[in-house]
Amino acid sequence: MTTFARHSILFTAATGLSLALGLGACSSGKGTTGNGGTTGNGGGPSAGDMAALGGNTQTGSTGGTVAAGGSFQPAGGSARLGGAPGTGGGVTNGGYPATGATMATGGASATGGTAIALSGGNLSLGGTAATGGKTSGTTTGGTLGGNGGVDAGGSGGTVATGGRTGGASGTGGTTASGGATSSVDGGLVADTSGFHCVNWADKGDNFQAGVLQPSGLLSSDDYATVKAKSDAILSGFQTVLKVNAIRIPINESTIVTNPSWWTAYKGILDSSISKNMRIIVAYWGQAGNNGGKPADVNVFYTMWQAVVDAYGTNDLVYFDIMNEPWAYSPNAFMDLAAQWIAKFPTVPKNHIVVAGDYNDEDVNKQGADPRLAGCLLSIHAYPSSSKTNTTTEQGWRDYIKAKVGPYYSRAIATEWSGTPMSTGVDYSGAINGDVNMAYLVGVAGQLKDYGMGSCWWAGLETGNTYAIAKLSGTGTNLSISVTNTSGLARIQAAWGP
Repeated sequence: MTTFARHSILFTAATGLSLALGLGACSSGKGTTGNGGTTGNGGGPSAGDMAALGGNTQTGSTGGTVAAGGSFQPAGGSARLGGAPGTGGGVTNGGYPATGATMATGGASATGGTAIALSGGNLSLGGTAATGGKTSGTTTGGTLGGNGGVDAGGSGGTVATGGRTGGASGTGGTTASGGATSSVDGGLVADTSGFHCVNWADKGDNFQAGVLQPSGLLSSDDYATVKAKSDAILSGFQTVLKVNAIRIPINESTIVTNPSWWTAYKGILDSSISKNMRIIVAYWGQAGNNGGKPADVNVFYTMWQAVVDAYGTNDLVYFDIMNEPWAYSPNAFMDLAAQWIAKFPTVPKNHIVVAGDYNDEDVNKQGADPRLAGCLLSIHAYPSSSKTNTTTEQGWRDYIKAKVGPYYSRAIATEWSGTPMSTGVDYSGAINGDVNMAYLVGVAGQLKDYGMGSCWWAGLETGNTYAIAKLSGTGTNLSISVTNTSGLARIQAAWGP
């Protein structure tokens, strides 16, 4: 899908160039030169005539002129590098494109783009393609928003300057480093491949009755301490694990019951944002309710309101409505998700994550629900219990295919794991009938082929043998190291090249 979108955009850009060049070639007199109407050495068409781009103008020998109405540019004719025509337009004294012409000095190719024109021209500042972009609007900040592109693919945030208002992207484009979407907000076409993600979990798992403290944090930490610890840990995630996104937990106690901890907890999000990392904020039901649903839906919405108020307009923050809503039927949870969307209409749908059935097991129903169109979909995959324990790569590929159906472009494996990483297992060899090897190879391969983003469980969780990293150090002087290099290679394989 990414390739197709790229090709589509290139075609659009090319078409835009044709239109721009065609306009630059308009005649105010008798039109373009016809057969035999080419300019010779010093020759030219009759009074008022003008050679249109795409006509039979030759490269234009030095001195080639048009009678009574102006002259072509020297050496290179009407369409040479540097502009088509140059400053002052294609025809002097009374000629058609004067200052502010359709194609400005700098000509057919802007930096990274297809065509740019001066303010007043056919394509204003921001042109057809600004730096990093492929298509832009017809005016400053244009139809698709700012100086960026629908699928710009520049490094940087999900949506940078120019942002959501006015269209899909600003500078840096919607798909930054494989970014979140390749459509305008609320659109049906999504691309989650940019989520090279790990979960950062509480050392006692995230199903807690009290405040949640991702491993390495203490409930006594203030904002500055949480921010400093997060800076160290997230830098390790980036450099050691090569991730660009994290998923963290929230619950009512973390935000509503203990607002001072929420003030400190924001240090995680602020650190992630400062490092240009995407961050998925996910709700975990508290242990007293078996984690399947909130005890009080009003408190649940109060909690989410605090998060949306603080980060609802930030392009790097995503909102996972509820992790593993097993206490709801699929239809009942989809009703809750639709209600959540209605309560927070300023959050773009492509920044809302909706869980699959029960324990995020299957997203086909959610993908088909028109109320959830444009939302991202969450699936979990573990080699255990109700899942399949196939010992073949293809078996696990087929499992993923069945669980995401035709909605894979909107899906993220927000949790996949279940294979030990701290026990010295070598995952670099052949499958040989081993379920964990088959799982890692098959799931990673299908996620990569589908272009699905994924978050390993866990990147960091003290005491969890599935964690791919461990924490060292004291205070804010922290570092992480890899627990299994062969396992990390398999996890990274899911993210593609």
